[in-house]
Amino acid sequence: MIRSVRGTVLHQGKGYLVIEVGSAGGGVGLKVSTPEAISLQAQQGDQILLHTYLQVREDALSLYGFTSNDELDMFELLLGVNGVGPRVALAALSTLSPDALRSAIANEQPELVARIPGVGKRTAQKIVLDLKDKVASPNGAFSGLANITNADSEVIDALTGLGYSIVEAQRAVQRLPKEAVGVEERLRLALSQFDQ
Repeated sequence: MIRSVRGTVLHQGKGYLVIEVGSAGGGVGLKVSTPEAISLQAQQGDQILLHTYLQVREDALSLYGFTSNDELDMFELLLGVNGVGPRVALAALSTLSPDALRSAIANEQPELVARIPGVGKRTAQKIVLDLKDKVASPNGAFSGLANITNADSEVIDALTGLGYSIVEAQRAVQRLPKEAVGVEERLRLALSQFDQ
């Protein structure tokens, strides 16, 4: 199994990179599907190391790459859920960070998981149910972000309704001071972060 790829970015597209491995000018170009953030940040000519997952099917070999083992581990956990394939798992990591996913799963918040493109309410519930015992850290505490309160969930809903991505909305909520109470105040403070 191919577990990592190191090489030069030859081409980038939405959700994938072509990486040349081997000697310069005489190597092999591998197409590696990645979360969108990775493919958008990479530039032609960049040297890159990706931790990879190789899917072997009768009609295709597909390679998926991530910049950290944490992302790869979450990708493989998601693939273990019945009905979740590589496209949905990749969409999950394009939408939410591994920590945000762990937090939503650990806190049994399928409504956050359901915001992933291609994931409906039923699949989100299945992901939470199947993985809630698998995202615990070795000491028994759950990894990831602090509990997302109902107010925070409403703020995230409002921000995504205004066109911000889920990742941007969650980051804004994470930066809010603990003293800020109430949905309106938290939303106002979250919006002010985007003006900076």
